[in-house]
Amino acid sequence: MAFPSPKDRGRPREFDTELALDNAMTVFREKGFHAASISDLSQAMNLTAGSIYKAFSDKRTLFLNVFERYTSRRNTQLRQQIERISTGRERIAEVLRFYLCSSHEIEGRRGCLVVGSTVELLTLDEELAALVRQAIMRNKLFLTSLIEQGQQDGSVTPDIDAQAASFLMLWIVLGMRVAGKVENNHASENTLELALKILD
Repeated sequence: MAFPSPKDRGRPREFDTELALDNAMTVFREKGFHAASISDLSQAMNLTAGSIYKAFSDKRTLFLNVFERYTSRRNTQLRQQIERISTGRERIAEVLRFYLCSSHEIEGRRGCLVVGSTVELLTLDEELAALVRQAIMRNKLFLTSLIEQGQQDGSVTPDIDAQAASFLMLWIVLGMRVAGKVENNHASENTLELALKILD
């Protein structure tokens, strides 16, 4: 039997950091920041509590890493999905479809980390709250840019206020993710078509 040398004792065991963050992500998405316990995270990540603390310092730092990974990955997926679409209106439709698909089945019940964190906003510390607000505002600015693109290419009516319309679209998107937590959520393509009438 081999024993660790003194210099190896106390070190966190080696593990796949990305896999560990993805497993922690599931817990934070389902339970939120405050309700996710170290015991929950330890079980999901297949790591001891000691290894989690040694690798990430505390639950807050772990959450920051998870939040950054989640938002970066989701933004990349969405932008790749719309990059070959030409008009602003069609891009907005694809954005809505992206969130609609994310709101169904197990993906929907796990929830959106950004939306879930928004619900907890008043109970988060200043830095965490700022990160959540920034993520929401990035989404809003992204929607505004697509509406303005649609107005320029003629696929969206020039008569609407792009800022006001982007807020309404944002509320629809956020609402989809909240509704996704409900098992009998039946949002469909008809929902998408109704939302797009805002742009007519």
